[in-house]
Amino acid sequence: MYLSYFYPSALVFPVMIVVLIALCFTDGALSQIRYSVPEEAEHGTLVGNIAEDLGLDLTKLASRRFQVVPSSRTPYLEVNLENGVLFVNEKIDREQICKQSASCQLNMEVFLENPLELFRVEIEVVDINDNPPSFPETDITVEISESATPGTRFPLESAFDPDVGSNALRTYDITTNNYFYLDVQTQTDGNKFAELVLEKPLDREQQAAHRYVLTAVDGGQPPRTGTALLVVKVLDSNDNVPVFEQPVYTVSLSENVPVGTLVIQLNATDLDEGLNGEIVYSFSNHISSRVKELFGIDPRTGRIEVRGEVDFEESSLYQIFVQAKDLGPNAVPAHCKVLVKVADLNDNAPEITFSTVTESVSEKAAPGTVIALLSVTDRDAEENGQIHVEILGDVPFKLKSSFRNYFTIVTDGLLNREQADSYSVTVVARDKGTPSLASSKSIRVHVSDENDNAPTFTQPVYDVYVTENNVPGAYIHAVTALDPDIGQNALITYSILECDIQGMSVKTYVSINEETGYLYALRSFDYEQLKDFSFMVRAKDSGAPELSSNATVKVIIVDQNDNAPLVLAPLGKNGTAQEPLPRSAEPGYLVTRVVAMDADDGENARLSYSIQRGNDNGMFRMDWRTGELRTARRVSSKRDPHQQYDLVIEVRDHGQPPLSSSASILVMLVDSMAEGRGVGDKVGTSKAKDGALDLTLILIIALGSVSFIFLLVMIVLAVRCQKDKKLNIYTCLTSDCCLACSSCCSRQGRSRKKKLSKADIMLVQSTVNVSGPGTAQVPVEESGSFGSHHQNQNYCYQTKHQRTELSYLVERPRRVNSSAFQEADLVSSKDSGHGDSEQGDSDHDATNRGHSSGADLFSNCTEECKALGHSDRCWMPSFVPSDGRQGLDYRSNLHVPGMDSVPDTERGRGFASSFRVDIPETA
Repeated sequence: MYLSYFYPSALVFPVMIVVLIALCFTDGALSQIRYSVPEEAEHGTLVGNIAEDLGLDLTKLASRRFQVVPSSRTPYLEVNLENGVLFVNEKIDREQICKQSASCQLNMEVFLENPLELFRVEIEVVDINDNPPSFPETDITVEISESATPGTRFPLESAFDPDVGSNALRTYDITTNNYFYLDVQTQTDGNKFAELVLEKPLDREQQAAHRYVLTAVDGGQPPRTGTALLVVKVLDSNDNVPVFEQPVYTVSLSENVPVGTLVIQLNATDLDEGLNGEIVYSFSNHISSRVKELFGIDPRTGRIEVRGEVDFEESSLYQIFVQAKDLGPNAVPAHCKVLVKVADLNDNAPEITFSTVTESVSEKAAPGTVIALLSVTDRDAEENGQIHVEILGDVPFKLKSSFRNYFTIVTDGLLNREQADSYSVTVVARDKGTPSLASSKSIRVHVSDENDNAPTFTQPVYDVYVTENNVPGAYIHAVTALDPDIGQNALITYSILECDIQGMSVKTYVSINEETGYLYALRSFDYEQLKDFSFMVRAKDSGAPELSSNATVKVIIVDQNDNAPLVLAPLGKNGTAQEPLPRSAEPGYLVTRVVAMDADDGENARLSYSIQRGNDNGMFRMDWRTGELRTARRVSSKRDPHQQYDLVIEVRDHGQPPLSSSASILVMLVDSMAEGRGVGDKVGTSKAKDGALDLTLILIIALGSVSFIFLLVMIVLAVRCQKDKKLNIYTCLTSDCCLACSSCCSRQGRSRKKKLSKADIMLVQSTVNVSGPGTAQVPVEESGSFGSHHQNQNYCYQTKHQRTELSYLVERPRRVNSSAFQEADLVSSKDSGHGDSEQGDSDHDATNRGHSSGADLFSNCTEECKALGHSDRCWMPSFVPSDGRQGLDYRSNLHVPGMDSVPDTERGRGFASSFRVDIPETA
């Protein structure tokens, strides 16, 4: 396609021809467009509109970043990037840019992005006839022997015209005369030179010198000329001239040969003798100055040698004109031509030029994304100039050929910044010469980060051990999450996921530093209340979108020895427990068992028992593991004259540091167990009276409140029993047929529905004999494993429902880790816990009621048995002591199947013996 542009200027070439060549490729459009512009054009002269000529959308030039490749910029031309207009920026002097080259061309590359399109713009600088031919000198002198024959030729110095083509030197002209004419010759490179041809013999005697005007004319329109004065001097004759072996010599010379290398050895002969036969060699006058720089000739030998650097890339052929002249008078020179053909060597490595480079590429970039555009050239010829291009190393990039010697670097797969955040891409270009030459260039491509990695905790579960009684706000642990991303994508924020611990938010227990992941305790932990708890922490990055992960933190409270042992049994008034010791006790007799508990755990709760004070004569020994206090020897009246031992028992745990508590036990020497109980009653009564005076008003109000509530409960039970009309509740409440008569009333409804069997009967031991009129005697066989004495004892039979309650009462002292036993003992604030009752005690009241009705042991149960249809409940005698004294603690009157048997000698301490009761089937 040809486009014509007209210029409103006075330049020689008003018309420029634009040639547009479009080439399409798979990975983007790549086109070539050609313009021509005359030299000497003024600034602002329009060359063409690249965008319009290529059919581009002018409105999208800015958005697609239309620009010129920096390496191809020229100061002579400029492109308006907004509208695509190409114009002259600086006056162009073709002769200065391209010298004598037949073709003068400026190249420029422009490209657009999104998608990438490359365009090659070639601007041909058209020569104008702005230079006239000129001679090296204004006066040219030629010496000719008068003996020269017509037809002899004399080369003249050539004129030089820097213009080329039709504007170059076209011909020579000389002033019209009778002796000479000009023969204009054309060299192989197209240059013109003139030879002066003798047309008529000269006669020095007639005219010694001839003057003519020599004119050089170029081919411009209009033509321009240059002149010089030609002076021909007529010399005396030397009738023989030197002769070369051949008029033209052809030699081959490799480029880059060292200085001094022989090119050719010329030889000319002259038949004359003496000075007329001695030959001198020299270059002809019309030889170019560049040839004189590269080559030199020895005037005596005719040896032509290399003087400069011969480069094939500069010129592949050189013409050397040589003349041989003798030293005689009126010497006539002989001429020859030496053609030097320069052989190419692989002396130029390929050149790599990057036109555009993308500094960074996203790790999410699709395969085939363009990273860089480059071109590769080699100044050598043929195989020496054939190039192979590749990328070194194992990198996720590859080369794609775009146009001629242009290549693009594109991604060859998915990128991962976490594996490599940048790549050094090295492009190697290697020619096919011998030896092969190569060059390389590297670019650094950075991979930009995307938020494609969630934070990851260093471990899925963190076990955090915190010692109890910690300081609120104390640092307890640190959780750490790692994110292989960078920047905001790796900025991690920590938080605690909401959950409840013992009904309260976890954020009232612990907090977390959202930046560091440090965990802090917000409260002081108590191992006895909370042993461990778990919660979730979350690590979240700041990318878009945000990514997160969770981990579990398990806080384990480590026990601290912060609780001293608590003595549960035996308990006594004012901190002193009383225990009887028969004088007839054998060594190993169990006096009592100290029961203690420690709210701590592990070694902090492992207890040791020891006698701290009061065992000076070694009467007792203490089992440090079980807390059993036993006699170490027999009681001797001589060694043991006193009636009591005041022992202090120390209970110590194994914590660090250890904590301890002490219990005071007053051991009374008695002649028999009955006496021991009596003494205990008296002492207890006395102590109770003294202790009663120390009761505070608060304790009185508390007892009154408890009594009032108990009375209300009794009234409610009485009303419910009266509605049933099947059992006289008054009789049940006053008969004392069982230890817990209220249970009879509360369960009478169920008693009617289910008939009791022998399996439902439980034996409750009484510590006194029941005798008297109306008293039922039950034959009993004692199976206790300790002791050999027997007593007639009374029993009350309980149902399984009652047995459950009683079993709990017996088991209660054995639960060292529970405070239930202590709470049960505090139901009656006046009870000593050892069966020592006095006036005002609940045990004392129950005993008195039982004693008053002791004469009618089963009288009150008769009506009940009738009402129940002779139920097994009628086997329950009243719990009444026969001697009118208060019995031992009710816990000593209970037996629960499955409990360990306790020796009979320990009845005074509240431990029950096991019995077997034979009941006739007819019963």
